[in-house]
Amino acid sequence: MLLRIRSKEGMNRLQVEGNETFESLAQKVADVLKIQDLNTIAMGKEPSPSTATPISQLANKTLESAGLKHGDIVYVHYVDPLVQQQNQSKEETAQRNVKQDEVDDFLEKQRGLIHRKKDPKFCRHGDNAMCDYCMPLEPYNAKYLEENKIKHMSFHAYLRQLSAAQQSINNAASSNSIPPLEEQNFKVKVPCTGGHAPWPEGICTKCQPSAITLQSQTYRMVDHVEFSSASLIDSFLNYWRSSGSQRFGYLYGRYEPYLDIPLGIKAVVEAIYEPPQEDHSDGIKLALPWQEEAKINQVAKACGLVPVGMIFSDLMDDGTGKGSVIAKRHVNSYFLSSLECIFAAEMQRRHPNACKHSASGQFSSKFVTCVISGDTEGNIDVKAYQVSDTLTALNEAGIVEPSIKPSVMRVKDSIPHERYVPEVFYKFKNEYNVLVKQSAKPTFPVEYLLVNVTNGFPHHPSPLFNSESSFPIENREGLEHQDLATLSKIILNAKTPEQLKAVLSDFHILCFIQSTDTLSSEEFNRLCQLIINKDEDINQLNKISGWNTLLMVLKELGNTTSGGSSSKTATSIPQTTINCRHCTFTNTPGNENCEMCGLPLSS
Repeated sequence: MLLRIRSKEGMNRLQVEGNETFESLAQKVADVLKIQDLNTIAMGKEPSPSTATPISQLANKTLESAGLKHGDIVYVHYVDPLVQQQNQSKEETAQRNVKQDEVDDFLEKQRGLIHRKKDPKFCRHGDNAMCDYCMPLEPYNAKYLEENKIKHMSFHAYLRQLSAAQQSINNAASSNSIPPLEEQNFKVKVPCTGGHAPWPEGICTKCQPSAITLQSQTYRMVDHVEFSSASLIDSFLNYWRSSGSQRFGYLYGRYEPYLDIPLGIKAVVEAIYEPPQEDHSDGIKLALPWQEEAKINQVAKACGLVPVGMIFSDLMDDGTGKGSVIAKRHVNSYFLSSLECIFAAEMQRRHPNACKHSASGQFSSKFVTCVISGDTEGNIDVKAYQVSDTLTALNEAGIVEPSIKPSVMRVKDSIPHERYVPEVFYKFKNEYNVLVKQSAKPTFPVEYLLVNVTNGFPHHPSPLFNSESSFPIENREGLEHQDLATLSKIILNAKTPEQLKAVLSDFHILCFIQSTDTLSSEEFNRLCQLIINKDEDINQLNKISGWNTLLMVLKELGNTTSGGSSSKTATSIPQTTINCRHCTFTNTPGNENCEMCGLPLSS
């Protein structure tokens, strides 16, 4: 019979007999592909290397016993000694030069075993002994993950799983050996050694990407999103409550170990910054990259924070007057639309994760996406997600695009000499509970691309910033306005050093102070350290010349404002426009009826 052998070198065909062993097949494969060491070969029925079985475990089995028949495809994975040496060299270079997040360095040093207590039914030994029923489990143990309803294992548990798989292939591997990670790439390989004109003029099986079978990602880079205080979400929601329009914000925080998941990571959110945006009742328009992004990131860095994700609202009042909202996102509709998935994939690509175990020094992303919407009971709820690394690669290769139906993703068509789209499949269980493989063209469900992330609040909140600050939020035109007069009023009303430190402990105030360019970079960093460190004496601010200059300006502005008439003070408060609940037209303040549809605005 004829078997098709699919490897990284393309497709080959071999004539074999059904009673031949896999060892004989491996020898033929080695002769064709010029593989020097048979022990590096692994075979499987799926393209993914994680599902392949080492040849050492298959050597004495016959092809018929594995159910192989004429025309079947066997996926072959192997390690070229030269490539392996190059990868090891690249990995060693990456380990020397790549600066990972501190949480990654910490978790790499942990054993991560899941400890179990002595089983009273099955354990027949003393307290100092151990058996199969009570010995610690590996952090990737499938039974433990299933029993605890952990759909995606942590990233560092995934690394331990890769290390264990590597040891099963190569017994000489050290206990901490992890094969170099490679990010998925579905682009046509350029240049190609096939002896033809480079793409797009020519293409062959060596340079074209293999067929893609979509499956749920087994790991996640972040396991939990923790908002440091409930006021973060409440303040963010105030914009929708006041205007009826949706809102978008960037999440700034840090990464810490998450103890509820073996070797888990959580993103602790300390601040939400709202960039310039055009908000509507049914969507948001953003300009990326936004102009002040670098400056805001500098403020975050001075406070020991990094961008950890994004958040946006999708809310609609149900009209009952009870404060409940319509449930748009649920199991029968969608959780993230195809357009939002593409946006999340692009944002994850822009925020790569530094990783020592990747040949490129980067692997995947820790950037999360949070959505505020209504649940099935009409309550406002927060959900957190990431999209799979497969989607990031698909989007970067230009293979997929959003669909007008939010619950499905569309696969683009190939265009000769312009765009090559490989075959894309996905698996599902049909009405007879049988696993079926189906073509993803023209569309496939977005659920294959989602990675669920839990979220919540700490049991004992200890936020980095003051959760009761009254300073206006940035870029809320028509609702709130940031200016020096407001800053002057808030700072000058602080009568004691403790009150001043509490007032300045606000990410939005720090961003506004930085935008005034009154303090140098070193002075601003010192200001942030004095504010966020509780042990620092706030009186040290008096030694910062830039701060004294800013304080002098605020005092002069405060004296000028206090000397003005009360009518000027009253008119300085911005009046809020009113969005009609019937037609969403934005009306000027003071109207009782909508200028567009004529219906009452108060109903």
